[in-house]
Amino acid sequence: MLETARRKLRALVKLIPKGQKKIVYTNFEDEIGDGATIDLPQVTAGLNMAKFKEKARVFLKAHESHISLQRLRRNQPLTATDLVELEKMLIEAGGSTELIGEAKEKSHGLGLFIRSLVGLDHEAAMQAFSAFINGTTATPNQIEFINQVVQELTQSGVMEPDRLFEQLFTNLHSAGPMGIFPQATVLQIVQVLEGIRERAAA
Repeated sequence: MLETARRKLRALVKLIPKGQKKIVYTNFEDEIGDGATIDLPQVTAGLNMAKFKEKARVFLKAHESHISLQRLRRNQPLTATDLVELEKMLIEAGGSTELIGEAKEKSHGLGLFIRSLVGLDHEAAMQAFSAFINGTTATPNQIEFINQVVQELTQSGVMEPDRLFEQLFTNLHSAGPMGIFPQATVLQIVQVLEGIRERAAA
């Protein structure tokens, strides 16, 4: 609104009669005082984590052919060796022990944290939900719903079952999956989502 008003006034400024303007001098005394450093540890920690995530995302993208990272992206169960290798990758990406520990805690596991950065392989996500859309019995809405779930997993790596009843997934039906699939099928979809999460959390 302000920008619109500014643009309209700009065209009228040239119509203001020109005249001598009086120069105004000011002489204010600075009363602010000396500056002081204020420590904001929570803000600094948040900025450090954001930078770490970005560095880790770039590093992991450059090393996406690593076998442990491929297992994570392809929805395969992780081994203890995989977790060690993945943590090494985060250290190489510039992560400190404290940052990696914080990331593990907030994401409920190293695998889940890294999966949130690299996402889930699209083919692996489609394979996990193929049973719900294969054949000729699936409706267009059911196919579209599963495609939305696959897209979310491809970007975020994991997905909480509650997300099925939130915006985007309620666009096709106000009741979310309950208005598109039989109840038994909805429970199966939830089980698949939980299985995908468990494989990364191992």
